[in-house]
Amino acid sequence: MADICIFAGQGAQVPGMGKDFAQDPEIMALFEKANAVLGFDLAKVCFEGPAEELTKSNICQPAIFVTSYAAYTMLQKRRPTAFAAAGGLSLGEWGALCAAGALDFDATLTVLEARGRFMQEACEATPSGMIAIVGASPAQLDELCAKTGCTPANINSAAQVVLSGDKAQVATAATTAKELGIKRAIPLQTAGAFHSKFMQPARDKLAPILDGIEFKAPKIPVLSNVTGQPHSSDPGEIKAVMLRQVTETTRWADDVAAAKALGGTRFVEFGPGKVLSGLIKKIDPALETLNVGDLASLDATVAALG
Repeated sequence: MADICIFAGQGAQVPGMGKDFAQDPEIMALFEKANAVLGFDLAKVCFEGPAEELTKSNICQPAIFVTSYAAYTMLQKRRPTAFAAAGGLSLGEWGALCAAGALDFDATLTVLEARGRFMQEACEATPSGMIAIVGASPAQLDELCAKTGCTPANINSAAQVVLSGDKAQVATAATTAKELGIKRAIPLQTAGAFHSKFMQPARDKLAPILDGIEFKAPKIPVLSNVTGQPHSSDPGEIKAVMLRQVTETTRWADDVAAAKALGGTRFVEFGPGKVLSGLIKKIDPALETLNVGDLASLDATVAALG
């Protein structure tokens, strides 16, 4: 049995996250370091909100990363765990790369602040959105995309795919899905159409930022959202694929399959909420999931790990 560590993605944020971990001086030091790197009080926004501020991509992305990394650090302090591989959803993949030693804490923060800011700018430049499609067959999904112009942004499981498009395309997808007999179509409250052509301006701006960041070969396999397979050990290749990740489809279901191929049977989710744990259970109910999002879930996970 192998353990896989996974890191939460955007949308998991909630005011108060990380606050109880920050009772530990080492964790508070992480938040203070983040404040210094970012130039604003990230700790205050994480611990107190407001939710509207925490939802902004340039704040949300570093906030979830720092909270998730704090959770990971707390587990390693309480119950040192050797993970067989690491993964994460979208911004969470950066947390996985950091945990695997592919880039350091400061560099990850710098990337995510810029990534979030550029994505927020892209959202504001062109009104766009996302819609979750539940229970569609591959043929129904193909027809829906063909009729609306939407594109797959997140393949979360065989039963759930999130599409991206402009505002009109997303609205059309909601009605067209009903006409095609698709079980459910749920418009999502996102700033814009992530993992699509609408994020190309963000990808273009992020390229020179990544050029200035030192990447290393990860110490354990890190699952790529873009390929659905472990990243190469080549730092330049990792950098190139992570740039593609801004505009390309997130293949979470494939990542879970790749983790299973590496022997993974138990997944430990770090960060606020249990979104990834829920998706994993839909992919394969036999897989075990644990999470570390606060001190109570840390205690439960330590007990379960034995």
